[in-house]
Amino acid sequence: MGTIVVLQQMAVIAILVCIGIYLYKSGKLDEMTNAKLSAIVMDVVNPALIMSVVVSGKIQATHKEMLTAIGISAGFYAFLCVAGILFPRLLPVPAEERKFYHMMIVYTNVGFIGISVGKAVLTGNEMLYVIVCNIMYSILFYTHGVMVLGGKQRKIELRRIITPGTVMALLTLVFVWFKISLPTVISSSITYVGNATIFLSMALLGASLAKYSLRDCFREKSIWVYMFFRMLAIPCMLVLGLRFFGFSDKIVRSFCFMAAMPAANLPLIQAEKIGEDTRILSQGIMLTTLFSFIVITLFMSVL
Repeated sequence: MGTIVVLQQMAVIAILVCIGIYLYKSGKLDEMTNAKLSAIVMDVVNPALIMSVVVSGKIQATHKEMLTAIGISAGFYAFLCVAGILFPRLLPVPAEERKFYHMMIVYTNVGFIGISVGKAVLTGNEMLYVIVCNIMYSILFYTHGVMVLGGKQRKIELRRIITPGTVMALLTLVFVWFKISLPTVISSSITYVGNATIFLSMALLGASLAKYSLRDCFREKSIWVYMFFRMLAIPCMLVLGLRFFGFSDKIVRSFCFMAAMPAANLPLIQAEKIGEDTRILSQGIMLTTLFSFIVITLFMSVL
């Protein structure tokens, strides 16, 4: 995709985020409203957006391509888990803070931002890899993620894996695998509901950013080192690795895009739930989200 096209798409996303910041600063969005809208996005419109990619007919993947997507996604997250263990040990941070950097290495915003922005800058077939990454993310976070954050005393929350988003993503893969089509009235309804995702998710992201202090983020040196490694080094290593093994440009673009995502909100929500200090996670989300617009534009323009 040309640089101008990517810049235009990312500029639209940036405007939607700014609208969210304005809505929060002006009091039109508050904590209660954000919580309710987040539930709607996560449980209704975002799952519908996942399915709308398929019912639109834009994904025409073969069985081999689907299995390849699953295999690469599994390898991608396995690499991130290893990096999440090793990289924080190189940072000059207390041992008790390493788990937060571990979480930010492994878990990025493949849902809210990955699906919404991906719909704008990726082709239909490339979105297959975004969907598979979302399934892997859900399975991994409620097993590996809760254990890393809470220690050995935390139980794996298998029931939390079964969310509307995970179910819809799995159904999407089933529809692609068996080439199932839906009646027009149903497919159109799904598409209209899914179209609400981009504005709502970006507005909520803006409202979330409005709560953080940018000045405090800039003072944390370890966050900058993390950001360079996670948002530049890892995508570059991924591109070189995939090209070394001869994967197509479509696969390289898709996984580079997913690797460039900013830190996810879910670890922050889980940390708050169990009473952990969320300062590092908040700063990581703030900085990586801001710089993701530059990083995504750069990689999508070059690849």
